[in-house]
Formats: sequence, C-alpha cells, structure tokens
Amino acid sequence: MIDRIHDSEERTQMQKLIKTATLILALTLVSGCVYKRDLAQGNYITEGMVEQLQPGMSRSQVVGVMGRPLLEAPFDASQWDYIFRLDKAYGGVQQRRVTLTFDNDRLVDINQRGDLSEDIQLRAQDDVGPAVDGASPMGELPETQPEAAPRSAPDAGGTLPRGGEPATTEPLEL
Repeated sequence: MIDRIHDSEERTQMQKLIKTATLILALTLVSGCVYKRDLAQGNYITEGMVEQLQPGMSRSQVVGVMGRPLLEAPFDASQWDYIFRLDKAYGGVQQRRVTLTFDNDRLVDINQRGDLSEDIQLRAQDDVGPAVDGASPMGELPETQPEAAPRSAPDAGGTLPRGGEPATTEPLEL
C-alpha cells in the first residue's frame, strides 16, 4: 500500500517535470525566432542633395532640395538640422547629419557629419518576415495592367473630370 502511494507521487512529479521541460524547450525555440527589420528614422540625406546646397540660397530653396528639416532650434530659428539614422536589423547603425545655418533667411554655413559618399540602400519592407531567397515580388503582379479610364465619354457627349477640374460638355482635344 505504501509503495502504491509513493509510485503515484513519483508519477505526478515526473509528469510535472516533463511538462516543465517541454514548456522550457518550446520557449527557448520560440525566443530564437525573432524577426527584426531595418529601422530608418529622420530625413533621408544623400551626397547629391548636399552638393546642390549653395551659400546664399533662401530657406524655400533649401526646402526644395532637402525637404523640411527634422529639427529646427526652438530658440534660434537660424539653424536647421537634417538627421538620418538607419539601424540595420542584423548589422550596425549608420547615421548622417547635416546642419544648416541661416543669416537673414539666407544659407551661410553647411556642416555635415557622417559618410555621405555612399548612398544608403533602403530595402523594401512590404512583406512581414524576412525575404525569401529566389522569390520575386514581380511574380505576384497580374500579367496585364487594367486599361486607363477613357479621357472622353462620347456616349454621354462630354468629358470625364480630371484632378479637380469641373466636367465640361465639350469633347477633349488630344
């Protein structure tokens, strides 16, 4: 009788041990399956963009070349900072910074930090999960593209409106 009680307790303990070991093994396997993706932050800056900047440019001309700055000094509006940081999922961190100084709304100084000689290649990250070798995203596209909408509607005797234009009753001239 005593042996049966001990056997039952040992069986219960063994079952708990097996469940715990299985859980630990499963958690260990799952924790190794973490997907990381590249994290790009800030204004994308290229050497070509910086080369277009010339002292004497107006703020609006600079915005045309570089876009709006990531940072504008809150107490000194004469300085704009363009910062780009790429934290690669399975690699290092690349960082670039361009600081522009203005005097009377004219660019007077260009200060850059980081290597701008090579363009940073940003990978498309439309899919969830890592890219599959040999898979082509073009294979998912339909073979034929839909036809564009007609520019005129001859049956109705007028034209279709385009981009905010009001509709007219006269046919479009091509």
